[in-house]
Amino acid sequence: MTDAERFDAHVAAEGKVEPKDWMPDAYRKTLVRQISQHAHSEIIGMQPEGNWLTRAPSLRRKAILLAKVQDEAGHGLYLYAAAETLGTSRDQMVDDLIAGKAKYSSIFNYPTPTWADIGAIGWLVDGAAIMNQVPLCRCSYGPYARAMKRICKEESFHQRQGYDILVSLCRGSDRQKQMAQDALDRWWWPSLMMFGPNDDASPNSAQSMKWRIKRFSNDELRQRFVDATVPQAHFLGLRIPDDELRYDDTAGHWRFGEPDWEEFHRVLAGDGPMNAHRIEHRRRARDDGQWVLDAASAHAAKRRRPAA
Repeated sequence: MTDAERFDAHVAAEGKVEPKDWMPDAYRKTLVRQISQHAHSEIIGMQPEGNWLTRAPSLRRKAILLAKVQDEAGHGLYLYAAAETLGTSRDQMVDDLIAGKAKYSSIFNYPTPTWADIGAIGWLVDGAAIMNQVPLCRCSYGPYARAMKRICKEESFHQRQGYDILVSLCRGSDRQKQMAQDALDRWWWPSLMMFGPNDDASPNSAQSMKWRIKRFSNDELRQRFVDATVPQAHFLGLRIPDDELRYDDTAGHWRFGEPDWEEFHRVLAGDGPMNAHRIEHRRRARDDGQWVLDAASAHAAKRRRPAA
């Protein structure tokens, strides 16, 4: 039996792959791409919500949002560390992000003009993330699966935080409820796009599922998200912005319209409302904080130096 055959049999039997194990080059490359993009998304995703840290409507809301943004930074750290076990470096991943060579979730290239957008991000964006990420806790690559267990626990709180904001707005004045509806209108379709292209247009999905990196296809996860989210919108008294939305009694699913995939690919390629701003902000943060990294490296080197 060849190494490749042993690897496939191990993964098919639900075995975990660890950093020092033999793995196909394509498996390693797929994981580096996916985990680094996931890490970039967590870090870039701090920006839309960080935009509201100084403008949250109460001290309690500010403290909760500050904790959430801090959580996202931690998620990025776990994921960069997991990717480094595959032989890449954090500096290289960040350089690729800033140079435009690496992608991150298209959802974070949209603006957050009102406080209701922070609620919509927690409810919809983190809700979609949970739907995507819970199966990753059973990913065949051990370091990624272990990182995801903690991340998913924290993401569940983030979703509740967002939904709580919208519950408060929808129980408030007519103007506040309209803010919530406007935010839902802005974030619904980008949230559906978070799951990636339809299965017939997703070149990597089938192989990732064979390797047990993914457990469900893009379309399966998207359908699960819609089925879970539509009743929540009804509870809020909000309307999903989809004229094709209807419940299929026979199938037991909510049927929905097709996202604008041209917009998805355009934003993913760098032509979204906030792409340039997000990357420039990340570049500036790296450059402004370089002195801290240099000082820490110098201190570590000094401690390693043998005494005279």
